[in-house]
Amino acid sequence: MPDATGNEAPGRKPRIGITIGDPAGIGPEISLKAIAEEEIQSICVPVLIGDAQYLAHWSRVFGLARGLDVLNVGETWPDHLSPPIIYNLANIPGSIQLGREQAECGKAAAEYIEAAVALCGIGKLDAITTAPINKRSLFLAGYHFPGHTEFLAKLTHTDEFAMTFIAPALRVALLTTHVPLTEVSSYVKKSALETLIRLIHRELIAYGFVRPRIAVAALNPHGGEGTLFGFEEAAEMIPAIESCRKTDGIEVSGPHSGDTVFLRAARGEFDLVISCYHDQGLIPVKCLSFGEAVNVTLGLPFIRTSVDHGTAFDIAGQGKADHSSMIAAIKLAVELFQRKHSLQ
Repeated sequence: MPDATGNEAPGRKPRIGITIGDPAGIGPEISLKAIAEEEIQSICVPVLIGDAQYLAHWSRVFGLARGLDVLNVGETWPDHLSPPIIYNLANIPGSIQLGREQAECGKAAAEYIEAAVALCGIGKLDAITTAPINKRSLFLAGYHFPGHTEFLAKLTHTDEFAMTFIAPALRVALLTTHVPLTEVSSYVKKSALETLIRLIHRELIAYGFVRPRIAVAALNPHGGEGTLFGFEEAAEMIPAIESCRKTDGIEVSGPHSGDTVFLRAARGEFDLVISCYHDQGLIPVKCLSFGEAVNVTLGLPFIRTSVDHGTAFDIAGQGKADHSSMIAAIKLAVELFQRKHSLQ
């Protein structure tokens, strides 16, 4: 998260586990392209978590063929890893079709996530960077989660977490994530907003912000205009903000009109904006920084970053995928690891 000072973590390069996402999408391509970059190999030990045979095939197709050490599930981890590494789950059947939703790919993608969490839990990885998954394929495989964030929270028994997007000029956390717009207002509650504000405050301090400045975007036009356009601001949001300011001493303000608060944050007035719903926060992030923004899950027991885009089924396997967001996600994982390390 740009703005806090952090020194190089001592001892060794961080090991970043990179889950390759849905095998039918662009995840394998952007993962392979990213770890082939000298910049990435110079700052971390990238560990691809996927199917070694499948990755070797696409590495040849994309002209990225090079020596990739393979570590199979169950094998003893060496004391020194020579990057890049493939942690091989050998779980992709030969029958998958590119660019299509299918249970086999949902199952494989879920297993990569589960393996990454397990490896973090035993100290083999320092952080996780995830390639995109397809929610429908995940459901077809029997994993009933709307996305990575909720799945990771379940795997780690985490009750308080936040989907956050970090871009060069803007940081946004979501109060609600994958919720239909017609249901958003039912989730805008004082207790939920208080919990999120306190979590964001703790996490920003953990990454080096001395006194984080948090803004809350209003749900309704013009902040509800004194309940003329909605009651959520007056009934739920203002009491939550005032409670966090008075009880916890948190520098939080709002609710600010959603049509200006993100611009104010991008100009430096706030360190982070809390958005009431998915597209309210993601539209300004992607307009300002598509390909540079990184999805970060705050509140987990380890660092997790991700790309800011989906599986792009329409171009899967064609070598056209832009891997800039994957590079940004890996670099931010390294940066966050270094900052946490330097503050301990």
